[in-house]
Amino acid sequence: MEHPAADTAPPSENIASPPQSGEEELSNGRDALAARLFETRRHSLVLAEPLSAEDMVVQAFDDASPTKWHLAHVTWFFENFILKPHLAGYRVFDEAFNYCFNSYYESLGPRHPRPKRGLLTRPASERVFAYRSYVDKALQRLLSSDVSNGEIEQLIEIGINHEQQHQELLLTDILALFAANPLRPAYHAKPFAIDLAEPEPLTWTEYPGGIVGIGHTAEGYCWDNERPGHDALVQPFKLANRLATNAEWLAFMEDGGYSTPALWLADGWSTVNREGWESPLYWEKSTDGGWSQMSLQGLLPVAPAEPVTHVSYYEADAFARWAGKRLPTEFEWEASARAHSAEAEKSSGVLRPQRSETSTLKGPKQLFGQVWQWTASAYLPYPGYRPPAGAIGEYNGKFMVGQHVLRGSSCVTPPGHSRATYRNFFYPHQRWQFLGLRLAAEAE
Repeated sequence: MEHPAADTAPPSENIASPPQSGEEELSNGRDALAARLFETRRHSLVLAEPLSAEDMVVQAFDDASPTKWHLAHVTWFFENFILKPHLAGYRVFDEAFNYCFNSYYESLGPRHPRPKRGLLTRPASERVFAYRSYVDKALQRLLSSDVSNGEIEQLIEIGINHEQQHQELLLTDILALFAANPLRPAYHAKPFAIDLAEPEPLTWTEYPGGIVGIGHTAEGYCWDNERPGHDALVQPFKLANRLATNAEWLAFMEDGGYSTPALWLADGWSTVNREGWESPLYWEKSTDGGWSQMSLQGLLPVAPAEPVTHVSYYEADAFARWAGKRLPTEFEWEASARAHSAEAEKSSGVLRPQRSETSTLKGPKQLFGQVWQWTASAYLPYPGYRPPAGAIGEYNGKFMVGQHVLRGSSCVTPPGHSRATYRNFFYPHQRWQFLGLRLAAEAE
């Protein structure tokens, strides 16, 4: 959509350009950090650009959030964690926003229920854009000051990464919304060809196992759940060279995968029957008997060689059992990613997963930038983990129960937001995110 002009939306020059008179230079070596911050803030608005005001307010289901809420929440994060405690004289934009746009920070007060975020028709989108502009200008004042405070820079780094997470969720939630629309609208309708060729053969890379280093120990940003670095014992294993494909998933379906209870965990089988699952999320039977899948590029034929996506942990586990294999542990996945650094930690830059291309690269491909990959590992703290003090400690630690770890990154993960140690996590029944899998097995 076109963002409102004048004082309701942050003009692009206020985001991407250097500060004006009185703010000629960002002090204390913060130039690069400030540039990344405001580029991240600008990119969120770019992602919202194709959407109408109506698109931005609707919530597809309880786990998803409206675009307008995402844009306001990430702004609320900067206001509450950075500006209120660290910018002298800062005045809150609107006291009511703390209730409307808090997500799950219990220590920061009550909040609007997550399943009812789509009822927030007010504040209007124009006021949310004005909120973003107001907070951006305050962040610029803070970064232009001569106050040296490492805590501020650390919090801004967290805020950048937090907003990048919500950029991915924004696209994921828009897909969920458009998939529920009978018109099947496309978020991005640029013409392109569908590759109906078969996938390349599945091969394996063997690893000897042993004591492997796990977790983030290098310089650079990471979430608290990626630390502390520690050693883990990994038995000899092998890992598939590519992700599981739509063609393989169709074979699983045709062989009765969704109707064979012996393939499923008990909770998974209960979920399949309760929800009536017969295919991955967003798959639809075509009039010619084939299958189509809703994507951010609209309703498209299922491409055999593309990675299967939008499958739950329960489905991934059942598929692996049907294939006579298993899911890798998160330690096996990380050990493989570390051993094959030639596989770039990148975003694919497209809006749906892409097929694996034949190459001379040794070891697994598609580690990053296609789909988040389910692992067999429960989401638990590393040995010696302690959550950060204060409200920021609610970000990861309190969710370490009942969920499973995913590794890699997806086709809608922002560039620069993936690494070998990144630990994503979802409940085993969830599948609206870009979730897929890679097979593993014991070494022979």
